[in-house]
Amino acid sequence: MTPSAPAASLSKVQAEEEHSRLGAEIAQHDANYYLADAPTISDAEYDLLRQRYQELEAAYPQLAGAESLSRKVGAAPSEKFAKIRHAIPMLSLGNVFSDAEAREFLSRVRRFLGLDDTAILKVTAEPKIDGLSCSLRYEDGALIHAATRGDGFTGEDVTANARTIRDIPQRLADAPKVLEVRGEVYMPRSAFVELNRRQVAAEEKTFANPRNAAAGALRMLDASVTAERPLHFFAYALGEISSPLAKTQFGTIEALARLGFSTNPLTRLCASPDEMLAHFGFLESQRAELDYDIDGVVYKVDDMAFQARLGFVSRAPRWAVAHKFPAANAVTTLESIEIQVGRTGVLTPVARLKPVNIGGVVVSNATLHNEDEIERKDIRVGDHVLVQRAGDVIPQIVQVVSPHPAQRGHKFEFPHICPACGSAATREFDEARGEWDAARRCTGSLTCPAQAIERLKHFVSRKAMDIDGLGEKQIELFYKEGLVKTPSDIFLLPRKNEELNRKIEDWEGFGETSVKNLFAAIEASRDVAFNRFLYALGVRHVGESTAMSLARAFSSLDALRAAVDAAGRQKAGAHYRELTNIAGIGETRARAIVEGFKDGAPQRQETPSRLGLSARVLTKPAREALDAHYLDWDRFEAAMRHAVAEQPGEDYLQLASIEGTVAAESLIEFFEEPHNRKEIDELSQLLRIAAVAAPRTDSGLSGKTIVFTGGLERMTRSEAKQLAEQLGAKVAGSVSKRTDFVVAGSDSGSKSEQARALGVEIVDEAEWLRRAGVD
Repeated sequence: MTPSAPAASLSKVQAEEEHSRLGAEIAQHDANYYLADAPTISDAEYDLLRQRYQELEAAYPQLAGAESLSRKVGAAPSEKFAKIRHAIPMLSLGNVFSDAEAREFLSRVRRFLGLDDTAILKVTAEPKIDGLSCSLRYEDGALIHAATRGDGFTGEDVTANARTIRDIPQRLADAPKVLEVRGEVYMPRSAFVELNRRQVAAEEKTFANPRNAAAGALRMLDASVTAERPLHFFAYALGEISSPLAKTQFGTIEALARLGFSTNPLTRLCASPDEMLAHFGFLESQRAELDYDIDGVVYKVDDMAFQARLGFVSRAPRWAVAHKFPAANAVTTLESIEIQVGRTGVLTPVARLKPVNIGGVVVSNATLHNEDEIERKDIRVGDHVLVQRAGDVIPQIVQVVSPHPAQRGHKFEFPHICPACGSAATREFDEARGEWDAARRCTGSLTCPAQAIERLKHFVSRKAMDIDGLGEKQIELFYKEGLVKTPSDIFLLPRKNEELNRKIEDWEGFGETSVKNLFAAIEASRDVAFNRFLYALGVRHVGESTAMSLARAFSSLDALRAAVDAAGRQKAGAHYRELTNIAGIGETRARAIVEGFKDGAPQRQETPSRLGLSARVLTKPAREALDAHYLDWDRFEAAMRHAVAEQPGEDYLQLASIEGTVAAESLIEFFEEPHNRKEIDELSQLLRIAAVAAPRTDSGLSGKTIVFTGGLERMTRSEAKQLAEQLGAKVAGSVSKRTDFVVAGSDSGSKSEQARALGVEIVDEAEWLRRAGVD
């Protein structure tokens, strides 16, 4: 059974096994969250685990024993701090995730209290602050100690740290003899952004979100460090108290404010479910405008006498519940749009957002994809936008939610000039789709500084030149220092180091051994296979597979350059290319059309679409596109007379036959660039580029499709893939019915499961080596 199967459908053994596994997983997440201040999953993912855990206990009540996590809160307090026993447990809250569940919470309360639908049941609705729970104990008006929630019964003594928080009074006037005030320690978003800015400047680790930063600060062993962090405190509840402050929850909040505590001004007293849910909607809409993170709304029965009657169940009170916001999205303000230039020259628009917490991560940037996306969604600076984040996916703007379009800013004008180097930025025509490419690209190639650094990172990456010790940080540093501007500079680095007044081994972060190892890795990389070298150049549309095909088709770099140069001289002319760029035409249909004009113009027709080609060759959409582009037969005939003479030559067609016209065009464009040609000349003198043997056709693996999964012991996955390809096999990234067999190493995971489901053969590493002929 899978974890998604209904709990009641599981056998007792299955339920016990899943309950035990979930318990261990939840306990680890509790420790990550409460003790390490470093959660590894979002609140929404954690809530799903808890819900499943409780479903199992509902189906099999015997699982809800004394050790059940349903009876526990948080995690055991850290051994770093002294322990404080809570006089009254600090329990957690149950969660609801929909309006219907929130209404059901009130219905349950009514049923428990015996209230009919006509009786008024008031509840408070307050923002659920995403911070760290803290209990403050005052005796005779003096702050005696402060404690974290801990496991709900015993917390950590953080008194010295709490005294540094301005919102926490040191003394109270006219307070009960014993008063425990409970609330949330948090860090404002603005302060969080500034804190991370200082961390970056000091080259120290940044924080994922304000909650982690606040929790870490409150639990510092050195209170002076806590004092430097901008922490705040909202009071919202009571623990032990010698005499009541008020008869209602709302009255208690007002009393705490009179005593000098900061209370949340957005707390409302609601007299009906509709009022309660209306305030939920209001707070959800205001999340982006607040300077602190909230992840839901807490509803509490207002009458303290009702609270006492309702009491507690398991780890939560019956009289309160948290209505959680959807964790995957939030509304915030688009503050600006910036253009970034990637390794291949793509101009990517990036939204700079007012920071907002989405699923436990503060998001300040989001992708806007391309200029068509901005135009389609009509996104403008100053808009309130809905931002979505799911798992590790880059946050994206879903839609504009600005209520008054008339007050909006101007439309964003996408640049046609590269902001990094000033070269023209153009869009290409995608022949496969018959439409213009969505991306706009800088034509500056290696002359563009934005591309240069990224191309260098790609050049040294594992699947390219694989230079160990030369990672992103080193590339950026060497580029900044002027030592490495082009790939060839990498291989001159040892010589350049000798000419420096202050050698690299004396730089911070380096040393004699690390530099020696780096130079050894650079030297070793001079021997490189032709396909890896081609891939390392970063030519657009030339990935690993295409690089291998080209390396097998041409014996050397000189042979490839000669073929590309010859193909460049036989490229299609402007009129022929114009025809291929018409939506629905493309290369194949263009040749068929031009063929009809080789021996003179065919018989005149009323329109270009009436050209005598079968419907299979010239479809209805293609005919309509021809008419729309050329308008009449005379213009069409004149263009085709030119196109006949401008057809691509045999050399071009031969290059295109290897990996298609798109790759051929990219190669021609790359080798036509003088800066690129100069750099390739330099590299060819510095490297020893080995030819790639043609794949065998006589091995037992020839023509087989293989998938590798998990870890191998005798070789890396890359080495295994290379060996398989040399033996004539195709290595696929996913399992399908066409897969011949799967090689499963350690921790093989889902691909092995897919293979079993499809009936695909699975072999271990030993069998793989036997079939590959490796002793």
